Amino acid sequence: MDKLRVAVVVGSTREGRFGPTIARWVGAGADQHPGFEADHVDLLERATVTKQLGAADAFVVVTPEYNHSYPGPLKSAIDDHGVEWRAKPVAFVSYGGLSGGLRAVEHLRPVFAELHAHTIRETVSFHGGRACFDADGQPLDPGGSAALRRLLDNLAWWGRTLHEARRARPYPA
Repeated sequence: MDKLRVAVVVGSTREGRFGPTIARWVGAGADQHPGFEADHVDLLERATVTKQLGAADAFVVVTPEYNHSYPGPLKSAIDDHGVEWRAKPVAFVSYGGLSGGLRAVEHLRPVFAELHAHTIRETVSFHGGRACFDADGQPLDPGGSAALRRLLDNLAWWGRTLHEARRARPYPA
């Protein structure tokens, strides 16, 4: 099998958002990974979201934390595309104040479970968001790249496993 298609989803649609910077970094990491070909999914580009999500074998959701949870437009995109997420793995890269967006991730896990998507344990989070990146959009802490690699390795394993299972037999949801 060729590389898996991973959709890197920008979870915020706010003006001035930082998510696209992080998503570009994640996408570049996914493109360098031997298991993936990345597709950038911006929720602001509504006309292409359904097609992009449907074509994906796996997902990385890049989400900020707003008011101790995740953004409303991300919830709408999840709810509006139930079939596209089904029986596929989802990973998270989060950012935000002191919690680094981890409260948003913990709220997203049961939502994806209801859609029969599999969330992976590994998560990359940036405490302070913008302050964690340089002017070129690269993390200041080199540990971020190592954490992303671990996340992508696990996502590739789940992505390949679930892709093969879906090909062998339809998911019964």
